[in-house]
Amino acid sequence: MTTAEGRPPAADRRTSVRTEFWARTRRGWDLAFYALTAITAVSLLAFRGSAPAELGWGLGGLAVLVVAYVTIGRRAAATGDRALVAAYLAVLLAVAVVVTYTNPTGSLLLFVAYSQVWYFAETRRGGVLVTTALTVLLFGAIAVREGVGPGDEVLGLATEAAVSLGFALLLGLWITYVAEQSEQRAELLEQLEAAQAELAQGHHAAGVVAERERMAREIHDTLAQGFTSVVMLTQTAVADLRRDDREAAVARIELAERTARDNLAEARALVAAFSPVALEGVTVAGALERLARRFEAETGVAVEVVLPDGELPVSREAEVVLLRAAQEALTNVRRHAQARRVRLRLA
Repeated sequence: MTTAEGRPPAADRRTSVRTEFWARTRRGWDLAFYALTAITAVSLLAFRGSAPAELGWGLGGLAVLVVAYVTIGRRAAATGDRALVAAYLAVLLAVAVVVTYTNPTGSLLLFVAYSQVWYFAETRRGGVLVTTALTVLLFGAIAVREGVGPGDEVLGLATEAAVSLGFALLLGLWITYVAEQSEQRAELLEQLEAAQAELAQGHHAAGVVAERERMAREIHDTLAQGFTSVVMLTQTAVADLRRDDREAAVARIELAERTARDNLAEARALVAAFSPVALEGVTVAGALERLARRFEAETGVAVEVVLPDGELPVSREAEVVLLRAAQEALTNVRRHAQARRVRLRLA
């Protein structure tokens, strides 16, 4: 689906940019997720105060999270599908609550949960809401597990929750800022490339129109007038033959022949003037020599090419201009000069 201007809708563009952003950063996110999950698993195994059932719940929850990340999370991040994102975040929150409730060291999973919540969040508001809900659930689970009652313990736990929430919000805002900057740069680059392509196409079209107009003028000023003369001369010769004026008819036919030959020479000159400049694999000196030899073969006029010593310190574009100038000069010689010798000097 595209808009009237040929661009995808805003939602599709965001999904496309998000896909590109994820592709560029996916390896880092994968490594961070697996590393933090492994650290959490090691901490669960190293903590000796956990009962076998609690350890089983913790490790089982981590296993579920890894499977969900591989099967749902990575695909959700790559496509931006909201249903997949919601499903993965639901699994993430549930696992984080279970692991934190059953194991004292399960709070390490906060680092995984906070970063991924903000990565998957489409808006700042959504990130803030999910992060706040996650913090309340996790520290609520800790309070239930520890049996925290009114007093200093509640204040201390609330302080920890506030610090964690503040850290998560700062982390999330930073991740969002990086993602948005990446999206803006990608969109600006896309617009710049489109503008450059449009400008190049416009220049090409203008050049084509100018060349066509020039060729039209050349044909009108030379070939068209010559053919008109040939037609008029042959018509007059036919009229002379009908009057039995053979001598006048022959004279007009001979004049028509000369005019046709002149037109043929003009046509060859036009072809030579508009023939492409071949510079691939040769130097400008070699191209000039080849141009001179072709002119000699077509006209019988000797051409001497005089070049400076050494290679010419000019760009490829300048070489094309030089060859075009040489072509135009030889075309003028062919049309207007009755030369027996031509010298092309490049100084």
